[in-house]
Amino acid sequence: MSDGARPRLNLAVQYAVSATGKPSRVQFRKWAQATLEHDARITIRVTGQAEGLALNRNFRAKNYATNVLTFIFRDKAPFEGDLALCAPVVAREARAQIKSLASHYAHLTVHGVLHLQGYDHENARDAAEMERLETRIMAKLGYADPYQ
Repeated sequence: MSDGARPRLNLAVQYAVSATGKPSRVQFRKWAQATLEHDARITIRVTGQAEGLALNRNFRAKNYATNVLTFIFRDKAPFEGDLALCAPVVAREARAQIKSLASHYAHLTVHGVLHLQGYDHENARDAAEMERLETRIMAKLGYADPYQ
């Protein structure tokens, strides 16, 4: 935004699985807001394994549940889209990477919101740029470099 104002975020959070142990709506808002460069309307849905698998199969033709999916409905400001975070996958990855669940959810939220704003990692240059942004945003939020 050219006037220096903080981008506006219209955020909805849906829990398709028990919210126990999952980030709060306040946490998701903090992470998404820290990532925004422009106004956006975002729905974040925390899914279970079956829904995560169905979404990845139906929209990416991949027969496994993945950690985060970004669905873009409007690709210019104000951006609009959905993020689907598969709770069992996020929990497994956090344990395997020996990081806190909150840190991993924060990273995947930042990653998904960057995708929503047009960032991608299809080639080495774009991947390096996206990782640099993710690392900077995560540090601003008080988390360690997610790629270390």
